[in-house]
Amino acid sequence: MLKRFLVVLLLFFAGSGMAETRDVQGFFDQNLGDFKTELATARKEGKIGILLMYELEDCPFCHRMKETILNQSEVQDYYRKRFLIFSVDINGDNPLVDFSGKETSEKKFAAEQRVRATPVFGFYDLDGKPMTRYTGASKDAKEFMLLGHYVAEGIWKTMPFAKYKQQAAK
Repeated sequence: MLKRFLVVLLLFFAGSGMAETRDVQGFFDQNLGDFKTELATARKEGKIGILLMYELEDCPFCHRMKETILNQSEVQDYYRKRFLIFSVDINGDNPLVDFSGKETSEKKFAAEQRVRATPVFGFYDLDGKPMTRYTGASKDAKEFMLLGHYVAEGIWKTMPFAKYKQQAAK
C-alpha cells in the first residue's frame, strides 16, 4: 500500500512539470523561541512532531533548499500538516528554550545537537526526542517528500533512509 502511494506520488511530481511555488517563509512556523511550549502546541494540533532546519545565513545548500524545494506548495502543505517547522541559525545568538525547558541560545542548542554542517533537518517526536535527521540538501522535491513519508510513516524506526530510498525507487 505504501509503495503504491509512493509510486503515485513520484509519478505526480514527475509529471507535474511546473510546481506551484510560494514564499519560502510559508514553510516555517513563527518561532517563539520556546521549543518546550511548541511541543505542547504540536501535540494539541495533532502533529507528529517538530522539524528543525539547522542553517547558516550564507550556506549555499540552505539557500538552494529554500529556493527550489521548501517553496513548493506540495512540500509546504505536506510538511506543515504533519510538523511544526522552525529554523535554527547554528551561529545565532537568539535566546531559546530547548525541549527540556532549559534556556540557551540557537548556537549552543545546535552544538548540543551536534550540528556541524548545514542544512540539517532534525525531526523530533512530541517528547522532544530525536526521531531522525537528514544532513545536506536533498536532490529534489521528490527526495524531500520521500523523507517526509519516511518519518511520518514511522519507517525511520526500522531502516535507514538510504535503504528506504532504494526500495522506493524499485
